[in-house]
Amino acid sequence: MAEPKCEQWIGIAHKYYEKTQFPNCIGAVDGKHIRCVNPKNSGSIFFNYKKYFSIVLMAIVDSEYCFISIDVGAYGREGDSTVFKESPFGKKLYAEQLGLPEPICLPNTYDNPQPFVLVADEAFGLHKNLLRPFPGRGLDQKKRTFNYRLSRARRYVECTFGILANKWRVLHTAINVEPDFGDVIVKACCVLHNFVRRRDGYKFEDTLSNTLEEIAVNRNGVGARSQGIDVRSYFSDYFMDAGSVPFQYRFG
Repeated sequence: MAEPKCEQWIGIAHKYYEKTQFPNCIGAVDGKHIRCVNPKNSGSIFFNYKKYFSIVLMAIVDSEYCFISIDVGAYGREGDSTVFKESPFGKKLYAEQLGLPEPICLPNTYDNPQPFVLVADEAFGLHKNLLRPFPGRGLDQKKRTFNYRLSRARRYVECTFGILANKWRVLHTAINVEPDFGDVIVKACCVLHNFVRRRDGYKFEDTLSNTLEEIAVNRNGVGARSQGIDVRSYFSDYFMDAGSVPFQYRFG
């Protein structure tokens, strides 16, 4: 999959905002377990927290339910944060080599430009270009609103995994091939997914069953994140003011 250029990132963010009202969003990221038969002489490195053997599919998707970038083949025992940081995409993100657009002001604001961001769940470490929910219970309205808005933007990666699993039935059973070939099979499914998605469009019923398992939360993957804290704080303030929308108060 070709890495997006600067103008393509802007296009992805524009479509994301049209559908979710989450500004400056260049994709949703998540990891899923793909079942496999334990390779010979591999010990327990493929054994995951769900008590079966797997490889990890790490993916970034857009608001069209297409894969922007994938990384396949990490051991099942690894957590999301580690897999993402060690993936080619993650390394480029943290090294600021993705060619992302310069920060811009959020809609209806005129100062304090903000970076373009990925949205993720709590398994990922906070970063200026990667936002995750506020942790904990008993959150105030501002934090709960931010978490709800982020969740709406992040659902696209869950739906994409659902479509993938239901379209390509090889993902419903343990892949019984050598690890390298298993990686090729999963990558081929993702490439074909993008082709079929763009050719045939999207049907909601394809997402009703998601057979791919979540990755365990790595509580040690938070790391230094001061810039990410500042960006998340700005977005949470924005959603209560210039970026407020009526639907955000429906989360209860």
